[in-house]
Amino acid sequence: MSEWFKESFGEDYLLVYRHRTLADAADEVDSIVEWLNLNPEDHILDLCCGTGRHSIALAKRGYRVTGLDLSETLLSHATTLSAGLPVRFVHGDMRSLPFSDGMFDVVLNLFTSFGYFVEDRDNQRVLAEIHRVLKPGGRFLIDFLNRPAVIRGLVPVSEREENGVKIREERWVEGDVVRKRIWVSDHRGSRRYEERVKMYSRDQMEEMMQRAGLSVQQVWGDFNGNPHSEHSRRMIIAGWRSQ
Repeated sequence: MSEWFKESFGEDYLLVYRHRTLADAADEVDSIVEWLNLNPEDHILDLCCGTGRHSIALAKRGYRVTGLDLSETLLSHATTLSAGLPVRFVHGDMRSLPFSDGMFDVVLNLFTSFGYFVEDRDNQRVLAEIHRVLKPGGRFLIDFLNRPAVIRGLVPVSEREENGVKIREERWVEGDVVRKRIWVSDHRGSRRYEERVKMYSRDQMEEMMQRAGLSVQQVWGDFNGNPHSEHSRRMIIAGWRSQ
């Protein structure tokens, strides 16, 4: 189960999360540009970029972007979608980034791409790597789930069918972890996947960031800029490298 992310981010992932669009990413990037006061000279790392939705939205605005992901399948789609844009994609693990110290002005980690690991120390390593690859004073933004909202809105089972593909999702909470089991069925047969995310509270996230040398500047509850609370849909944390 600890390596679920090595199996789950393939072609079927694109079917399950088809509703996450380039248009959605473009709207979110509008907020990110404002909140982090991005400028044309910034070198931006889209950490866990997936198919590059946010990388592409940033590149279309003229920013210099590097996207990193562990899934070569998703990176292949990102490369195709971004043809002709000033963005490059790199294969790698977010716990050990293949970049030099202080390489980036900005690091983004979006769409709940944090908390993937069983051990807290591995999730802490991700924050340490963000610190390492940021320039002194560089900015970061992490878009994470909000635990109270997850528990309150949890749908135990859902099913849908699109273009002959049946998708069944089961969701539950075990302690501090939200888990999902996904079945995808079509003419090729049935496949099963797992997802697992550690749900850290705001206090826990801020404490982990402080240990990593990252200072929190502001926390929003959504990309509309509403303040974070226990009722918020998201926990979007922005700040800078302080050490």
